[in-house]
Amino acid sequence: MKYMHMSKLSLFLILVIGLTACWNKKKTDPFKGLSQEEVQQKLDDMNKAAVNSEKDLIDAYVKRKQWTMTETGTGLRYIVYQNGAGSEFTKVGDLATIKYEVSLLDGTICYTSEEEGPKEFLVEADDVESGLHEGIKYMKVGDRAKMIIPSHLAHGLLGDWDKIPPRSTIVYDVELLRIR
Repeated sequence: MKYMHMSKLSLFLILVIGLTACWNKKKTDPFKGLSQEEVQQKLDDMNKAAVNSEKDLIDAYVKRKQWTMTETGTGLRYIVYQNGAGSEFTKVGDLATIKYEVSLLDGTICYTSEEEGPKEFLVEADDVESGLHEGIKYMKVGDRAKMIIPSHLAHGLLGDWDKIPPRSTIVYDVELLRIR
């Protein structure tokens, strides 16, 4: 009983010392003394550096694959590698049905319609990657395309909390089955 009391007392003292040590640490603010404009400029510079780094990774990937892709103003890259029988491009408000495979730049396959079934979504309305909304509008029914979607058009800083890690570029291999 005496040792049990000493054990609890020891645990309590360790906890108090640990918490005190955490409270006494000086926290440094990397933006201390900067104006709001200077902080915003620093954040903008950091974001631009991250976007440029991701762009370099995508450039290297495209070069390694020897794909000739179109790059949009948002950073989406796509190539329609098989033309279908459709005559009209997909437009906002269409209900699109696709077969797909989603992978990371390292080749890891994250999702496929083989496992989950075709995906159906309203263009520019449903909750899918904004890069997919953009890219599908360059396709006609029956087309097959590859899309490289940068993280800011995919799952961003957090990933999808399942198979796609934070800040990941994703590659879609898409076949547009139908639009309604």
